[in-house]
Amino acid sequence: MASGCIYGLVALGFVLIYKATEMVNFAQGDLMMLGAFVAFAAIDSLGLNYWLAFLVAVLFMAAFGYVLDAAILRQVIGQPQFAIVMLTIGLGFTFRSAASIIWGTETRAFETPFTAGVSQFGGLVFNHVSVSIIAGTAILCAALFAFFRYTRVGVAMQAASQNQLAAYYMGIPVKRIFSLIWAISAAVAAVAGVLLAPVALIDVTMGLLGLKAFAAAVLGGFGSIPGAVIGGIVIGVIEQFSGRYLESDLKDVAAYIVILAVLFLRPQGLFGNIGRKRV
Repeated sequence: MASGCIYGLVALGFVLIYKATEMVNFAQGDLMMLGAFVAFAAIDSLGLNYWLAFLVAVLFMAAFGYVLDAAILRQVIGQPQFAIVMLTIGLGFTFRSAASIIWGTETRAFETPFTAGVSQFGGLVFNHVSVSIIAGTAILCAALFAFFRYTRVGVAMQAASQNQLAAYYMGIPVKRIFSLIWAISAAVAAVAGVLLAPVALIDVTMGLLGLKAFAAAVLGGFGSIPGAVIGGIVIGVIEQFSGRYLESDLKDVAAYIVILAVLFLRPQGLFGNIGRKRV
């Protein structure tokens, strides 16, 4: 479930951006990687504790996501989807190259309050790092639900995602709202990166996990925010059980086998709706 929560958080970033802008951001996993490296730098270079470094990483990546949309991605609005996909893939390569130049290619790690912590309950053994990932995912999902449900900015984001032109006519600054959505998506990626760091360690290739998160987004329904998290958990559980009970080589491909099955049986995903456009 902890692995699935990480997939779900990265998938959440995919879905947030897609719902608002109909862009598929294949650099989402690399934003997670950058967030983990920023937290590492805050701890290792600035001497901050884990919680302050966590906050710095989230705020820095939120600002980075806002500027990324305002300076680059906003310029390709209205272009063919293929151009947008290639741009985000190119940005992912750029982020990995920049991270390798700044931090090198060595694997990094940092201590957390949950490292090496273990509890037993009812015959079950709980790793504190895994529990922190699950708890962090639950808290973040609750915060996002409250934000989109009860704040003016959150309601404006929903309006812009449903009908950009109508939202613009109602006085909503759609371009600024889109940049804020990219900021939230990058901040969510940073949370996933910091939570994942004690488990998978930090290196420039950890962003490739975004491919499995993409599978989670497709499984849950690409336009469904709850579906992204649930899809991530399902992918994580399937992956772990396939590694335990099937051939070890199947563990890495289990997520993609699930994607193929879902696309064949239910193309809109578990919680998605079939969209129709009049041409």
